[in-house]
Amino acid sequence: MEVAIYNIKGEDTGRKAQLSDEVFAVDANEHAVYLDVKQYLANQRQGTHKSKERSEVSGSTRKLHKQKGGGGSRIGDINSPVLVGGGRVFGPRPRDYRFKLNKKVKQLARKSALTYKAQDNQIIVVDDIVLNAPKTKDFVNIAKNLKVDGKKLLVVLPTENKNVTLSARNVADAATMVANELNTYALMNADAIILTEGSLDFINNL
Repeated sequence: MEVAIYNIKGEDTGRKAQLSDEVFAVDANEHAVYLDVKQYLANQRQGTHKSKERSEVSGSTRKLHKQKGGGGSRIGDINSPVLVGGGRVFGPRPRDYRFKLNKKVKQLARKSALTYKAQDNQIIVVDDIVLNAPKTKDFVNIAKNLKVDGKKLLVVLPTENKNVTLSARNVADAATMVANELNTYALMNADAIILTEGSLDFINNL
């Protein structure tokens, strides 16, 4: 698959970039994408939630009234879950939400996500993104030139570029990522993906 290569002014350079059919035109697997996104989101959870149970609530353990003969219901101590201020039954406990996913499934998920984006014409290839200093205005102008301003934007770079990263940081719904850190969630969450020509060398060999 061939796509045009643009510069940061939004002009067609007249050159073409080759998108590997083994990455951008695979038999997409929607379930693999679902599993990879599910794992990514699960890994973001801290799992530090906790509520106090009956034995952990501060309060007397004295039985409030005798078991029988009072004409009312049976009741234990003031920490009972049926009373206001009592413990919680089956409340959340700290836990780890992470789960294992095979490498080949994750690889298929990334390729499927890139295939979906290529089919929807949401991939733009630029020759390079060069900013002399961190400047949000310059990044916004690049997005406008490429006609992707106002969209959820993902910029994929071959290596870490501090000026580009800092320039994009204050732009709503814009993110930058190094090619070797690309994940399915970031791809599916973006409405437009800008790939630099240098990052394609890695992505074409996923």
